[in-house]
Amino acid sequence: MHLWNDPQQPADTRVKALLAELTLDEKIGQLGSFWPTPRQAGQLAGDVAPMESGLSAGVTWDDATRHGLGHLTRNWGTEPVSVADGLAHLRDYQRQVIERSRFGIPAIAHEECLTGFTAYGATVYPAAIAWGATFDPDLIERMAHAIGADLAAVGVHQGLSPLLDVVRDYRWGRVEETTGEDPYLVATLGTAYVRGLQAAGVHATLKHFAGYSASRAGRNHAPVPMGRREFEDVILYPFEVAVREGGVRSVMNSYSDVDGVPAASDRELLTGVLRDRWGFDGVVVSDYWAVTFLETMHRVAAGPAEAAAQAVGAGLDVELPNTGTYAHLAAAVEAGLVDEAAIDASVARVLRQKVELGLLDPGFDPEQIGADRDLDAPANRKLAREVAEQSIVLLANDGVLPLAGGASVALIGPCADEPRTFLGCYSFPNHVLGRYPDLGLGIPVDSLLQGLTDRLGDAVGHTLGAPVLEPDRSGFDAAVALAAGSDVAVLAVGDLAGLFGQGTSGEGCDTEDLRLPGVQGDLVEAVLTTGTPVVLVVVSGRPYALGDYADRCAAVVQAFMPGEEGAAALTDVLTGVVNPSGRLPVGIPATVGGQPGTYLAPPLGWFSEGVSNLDPRPLYPFGFGLGYTRLELGEAVLDRSELPVDGELVVTVPVSNPGERAATEVVQVYLHDDVAEVTRPVVALIGYAKVTLEPGESAVARFRVHADRTSFTGADLRRIVEPGTMSLRVGTSSRDIVTELTFNITGQRRVVPEGRVLTTPWTLDRA
Repeated sequence: MHLWNDPQQPADTRVKALLAELTLDEKIGQLGSFWPTPRQAGQLAGDVAPMESGLSAGVTWDDATRHGLGHLTRNWGTEPVSVADGLAHLRDYQRQVIERSRFGIPAIAHEECLTGFTAYGATVYPAAIAWGATFDPDLIERMAHAIGADLAAVGVHQGLSPLLDVVRDYRWGRVEETTGEDPYLVATLGTAYVRGLQAAGVHATLKHFAGYSASRAGRNHAPVPMGRREFEDVILYPFEVAVREGGVRSVMNSYSDVDGVPAASDRELLTGVLRDRWGFDGVVVSDYWAVTFLETMHRVAAGPAEAAAQAVGAGLDVELPNTGTYAHLAAAVEAGLVDEAAIDASVARVLRQKVELGLLDPGFDPEQIGADRDLDAPANRKLAREVAEQSIVLLANDGVLPLAGGASVALIGPCADEPRTFLGCYSFPNHVLGRYPDLGLGIPVDSLLQGLTDRLGDAVGHTLGAPVLEPDRSGFDAAVALAAGSDVAVLAVGDLAGLFGQGTSGEGCDTEDLRLPGVQGDLVEAVLTTGTPVVLVVVSGRPYALGDYADRCAAVVQAFMPGEEGAAALTDVLTGVVNPSGRLPVGIPATVGGQPGTYLAPPLGWFSEGVSNLDPRPLYPFGFGLGYTRLELGEAVLDRSELPVDGELVVTVPVSNPGERAATEVVQVYLHDDVAEVTRPVVALIGYAKVTLEPGESAVARFRVHADRTSFTGADLRRIVEPGTMSLRVGTSSRDIVTELTFNITGQRRVVPEGRVLTTPWTLDRA
């Protein structure tokens, strides 16, 4: 047995021994990848990654695997294959990789898994923006573990999720893939996902490191004009939490350039921040073709050898999805563009990952990879429904909801009878199956029409009204007639996810403003003229401006792409079976323009009387949501009024349920800094607790707030805790504050070292 195959040896010993035996070409092979193209000729009609068609051309299996291979790209996620066929393909690929490697080194198989395993017939969970609406890390961890178990069962080693991008502009198409606009919410939910996936034996991958979501004007891949302070305090924070507290094993770079420096060639980011400051010892993989983009898009490299040298030199270990630019690494070494030691460092990290995954153990046999698996098992669907139910947000209700038994219901709108509107961009039905129209969705997905009809029977009438995007008003008259003749109108509007302009939400589906797509806004106006009470149900991947009609609707419900069980979850909420508990992970704008920003803004970024005629305040704020019964928050108290610059205080919040049914509230704690040496957000979430109580039950939530949680990047660009007066605002949204608690931070200005307290633990004591 070779030393590197001995599982009794320390990982570093095994890696060092194998690395010493590899030639330069073999090392480069470990930093490359291959993406099998669809096996059915003529089926490829649309890209599932940016510029896929052109950039995949000319990359052959023989060339990619001649000296070994680092990664196998999306064996399951590229075309519809059965579990049996997918396993057969993966086993064959791995057998060939091992045979072509002088030392029999297998490849890491990676897949997308943001809304569940992106594979034919696999469960489609709610989109990530819906996770944000749950405010429930434990639930997201359970969901991620289920996803990881499916991936591991069929031989997948690494999942390209979760996104830890913080929303900065609602117009960006990938808002649906994020968990919201607040760094603390993104950090806690993203880290929960990491823990769940990795507990199932699959390495998680943080995306997109870093700055991608802050692109200028919300355009995909656009430059990020951001200063160091915002980058540190808003953008980097969730990644740091997932590295330090989640133990994530992989990170993917952002496509964007921040202040002119592309992330793929940013050594300060990929090595200085990620490895030297945070202690990350895992693998950095490129977003698809990001290394090539250094030459072709960013134009910071004169050719492929220079681009490859820049990326490896920065600390980017593996080029995905194909070995293209990294095929020129040997030439880069020969030309003196990069030292072979940089390549050795990356190869060592890749080999260590393969050791951790058991790929170098003597028992690894490609013929034994995976097993038959129901990828949409009943337990999955039950969990998908739970996430969907907890993600639906009730925004307004004059008493029309829950829908009364016996009332006639007009169900109208493009999201009423199109189940794909419930599914995110990275769900297999929307991501791939659009190229295979004869295959349907691959899994059972009811529409809202089906769900309400099953529950209410003949009381439900239906007409389309208008499509999602096309400017077709021919259905308006039928919609008006149906609404006018019904007791209540349920108007389901919103998005249909797609790729690169083929949808209204998703990667490359950015928008100019925040009006509902197509003529849906006009449809809402037409139905409102009937005088029939309107329940507006928005099924979307981003928030849309509802200020023109929300106050004329009897109720407003926001559903963020609730997944394959979305119809059941929405039906249960609308009929009162489920008491809605979702809270907004993004604000809902009042106007279609003038507010592409978020609640996390300094004073001049918020409403300023007499300064501007534009009011950026949302119609419904971050953290907001109603229920059919509500918990009550009592007066919160602090255990101390003075906090040393390195101390901790405790916030105690009484919570009770005076209602007649179980109810849930998200207790939210915000920080307000009275005076600081640099401008600070008016309020920023630093803690939250999702509390469910039975009728008549009461409890006390306690939050432990360390002084580090007040820290920020100061005028000298060092992280500091600054003495002075601050307050904690406890409430049920960023606007709905029940108690404001003032305290003083005492002592001298403290520079906070690496390894600070990153989160706010809480406990719940039930009476």
